[in-house]
Amino acid sequence: MNKALIITSVASMVDQFLISSIVMLRDMGCTVEVACNFETGSTCSKERIENLKDRLSSLGVKYYHIDFSRNILRLSKHVRAYKQVKQIIKNGKYDLVHCHSPIGGLIARLACRKARKNGLRVIYTAHGFHFYKGAPKKNWLLYYPVEKFCAPMTDVLITINKEDYAFAQKKLKAGRIEYVPGVGIDVAKFAETQVDVAEKRREIGVPEDAFLLLSVGELNRNKNHETVIRAVASLQDPHIHYAIAGIGGLHDYLAELATSLGVGDQIHLLGYRKDVAELYKVADAYAHPSLREGLPVALMEAMASGLPCIASRIRGNVDLITEGVGGYLCAPTDAGEYASAIRALCENPEAREIMRKNNLEKIQEYDISVVQKEM
Repeated sequence: MNKALIITSVASMVDQFLISSIVMLRDMGCTVEVACNFETGSTCSKERIENLKDRLSSLGVKYYHIDFSRNILRLSKHVRAYKQVKQIIKNGKYDLVHCHSPIGGLIARLACRKARKNGLRVIYTAHGFHFYKGAPKKNWLLYYPVEKFCAPMTDVLITINKEDYAFAQKKLKAGRIEYVPGVGIDVAKFAETQVDVAEKRREIGVPEDAFLLLSVGELNRNKNHETVIRAVASLQDPHIHYAIAGIGGLHDYLAELATSLGVGDQIHLLGYRKDVAELYKVADAYAHPSLREGLPVALMEAMASGLPCIASRIRGNVDLITEGVGGYLCAPTDAGEYASAIRALCENPEAREIMRKNNLEKIQEYDISVVQKEM
């Protein structure tokens, strides 16, 4: 294998999840190139994207901007992106294309059809199918037919959670179907991070003696931070604080919700952060209330940081957290269940310590070294 192209919809996907794959391919002697949308749709700052470009250049990786849209109904944008990708494939003479994200994966596999007849191999990593047990009917109507149609154009389909793997084996006709435990994290980095807890808490406006619950993730409907805010409010305990690291369109809504519920001083919207490894270390517990996940990196990072976790009882999360062992699992939108779990952790430091040790042991299965061996 001499030349590979990595394709995904947005630059933040490359920045947050795919650098290790790029480095691995490069270290195997492969020329690596990247194609994604560097202008819109990302969950990280413009400054971070510019830094990503610099990093790719330093690695000797050529990159291309593609006008991908994350909205599956933007047909004109998808046609434009298809033409752009097809031209890159035609000119690139690649041995391997590794594509990610539903739309990036669809367009890439369509664009590679002719080249596959000449020896190109296509890998698609599904970072959590948009159709899953309990998913809205529209997700099944939109996304399942797409994946079923594209599967025969896929030499290797990689799934990152057990539900998707089982489903793909039964329903999708890819050349090979593999399970790889996510994109992997550097467990040692998070386990060994040191921080002045009192100083960091002062920086983010949290009292040193508070019980601090942390979430890391984009401020959007899917991440479902609203349910945890409502749970904190229902507890009526000023000792409990909730910090969220991330940016997104729901910032003002969540701030106003917290104020309206009387917990404005207990909810901390921290914005985009470069110090999440330190934030995990000053928290007492971690909350991951998402409505949909593939295999959540932030939850894995929290586990590697030794935090007990409260997570929604959904695909991906249940691969990582065992009820009562690593934390608690809750119905995704049941604020009462989250409140009970928060109270249980707040009042039982011995249980938190047991969960901390269990999560530090469990997360070893998801270390980047394990994932790279699988890849």
